[in-house]
Amino acid sequence: MRRAGKWLGRVLLMLICALVAAGVWKRDEINRLMAVNSLFDPDRIVANFSNMDAAFLHTRLETKTVPVSPLPTGAAATMPDGFDAFVEARRVTSVVVLHDGRLVYESYHLGTGRDDLRISWSVAKSFMSALTGVILAEGAIRSLDDPVVQYAPSLAGGAYDKATVRHVLNMATGVTFDEDYLDKSSDINRMGRILALGGRMDDFAAGLTETFAEPGIDWQYVSIDTHVLGMVLRGATGRSLSDLMQEKIIMPLGPERAPYYLTDGAGVAFALGGLNLTTRDYARFGLMFAQGGLWQGKQVVPAAWAEVSTTPSAPTQPDEMGYGYQWWMPRDARPREYMGRGIYGQYLYISEPEGVVIALTAVDPAFRRRDIVRENIAMFRRIADSF
Repeated sequence: MRRAGKWLGRVLLMLICALVAAGVWKRDEINRLMAVNSLFDPDRIVANFSNMDAAFLHTRLETKTVPVSPLPTGAAATMPDGFDAFVEARRVTSVVVLHDGRLVYESYHLGTGRDDLRISWSVAKSFMSALTGVILAEGAIRSLDDPVVQYAPSLAGGAYDKATVRHVLNMATGVTFDEDYLDKSSDINRMGRILALGGRMDDFAAGLTETFAEPGIDWQYVSIDTHVLGMVLRGATGRSLSDLMQEKIIMPLGPERAPYYLTDGAGVAFALGGLNLTTRDYARFGLMFAQGGLWQGKQVVPAAWAEVSTTPSAPTQPDEMGYGYQWWMPRDARPREYMGRGIYGQYLYISEPEGVVIALTAVDPAFRRRDIVRENIAMFRRIADSF
């Protein structure tokens, strides 16, 4: 009996050691999963959005070889009545306003600062659009009507089998994808756990098999479409998305701080929302588009693409917004008025006729409400009209 007790004790000790070893081995994955589960907690969300590199795999987009581009200041602008209440109600963390290429207003809130690298969320999709325009102009992609499987063959036989590059740009692929952030079993949250645990986003995309419509027939916001766009760019060029974005878009802008991308376990950039920049550098990107893709005398993005990508072209949508190539337009848009949008209130608003660019970050839990979106656009327009 005593011998049996010793063996049982040894087995238990070995089991405990094995569990401890497994815990150490998987510590990073466990920490990332915990970070995902607490990412939007009210008491942590502000700090989380400025420190995504502390919890997730990432890769830096180096800019040491380029000087910071000038962002001249203009006469200080006075914000419209109600702006302070708007900032408080929408839990705004930073605002940068440019007018005619000059910095005229800047403020930071809830403990954030000018040097923070803030998560873009889906504003990153508009950066992907810009990069696509460059790669298309260079000839690596022959046509927007090429099938995505031509450049990303691992998608053959799945939900993207009939989709074209244009379809993923327009989010008109007809791919079934649940974008409900409040449902922990939704596709978007399953994707987040794959990212946290070091899985492969390419495998996730290839594993999607269901569609709700033929490509090009209907519009539905499907974030994984942007990852597929990234697969197309990587396949067309034979280069990583991080390298392409660094060379073609980020370095020409001369950012104030080197940004970074969140990545999956294979080092693939989280194209649909993982870009992190300072608010000033978001504004630089917006100003480049407001100038027809021109920055500091260099045509970074082809002028024709800067216009067509920010013009409504997707099939009719059932809400109050129009959609182009990974850019949004209000349904009642003024001439050349468009924006990038991200969850929890990230915005990059551009009104070309008024010469206004507004980069705004926030942690707004009411970001999805249509009345709130209308209020945000109304405030942006009031700022633009004040000049």
